[in-house]
Amino acid sequence: IVPAQDRLLSVRTQFISGASDPVLNQLLDKLLERRIINDEEMQSATTKVKAEKARYLIDTVRNKGHEASSVLIAALCEVDPCLSRELNFN
Repeated sequence: IVPAQDRLLSVRTQFISGASDPVLNQLLDKLLERRIINDEEMQSATTKVKAEKARYLIDTVRNKGHEASSVLIAALCEVDPCLSRELNFN
């Protein structure tokens, strides 16, 4: 079985190009609620343009390890089922 952070790394480019700004914002909210990211990281992400925001989001979560990465994958499946299917997350 592939660790969640490796799954994220393998779809990183597709995620960055595929995730819309509203989806990224919803993911950030969910990650903040679950305490995967802190207020400072949230602040930092919201100042970025879409591609930079997606890049920052996926890399920040990936670097926090398996559990954080799993939460992001689950949140993405919930928020954007279409993109989740493209990335083979469900």
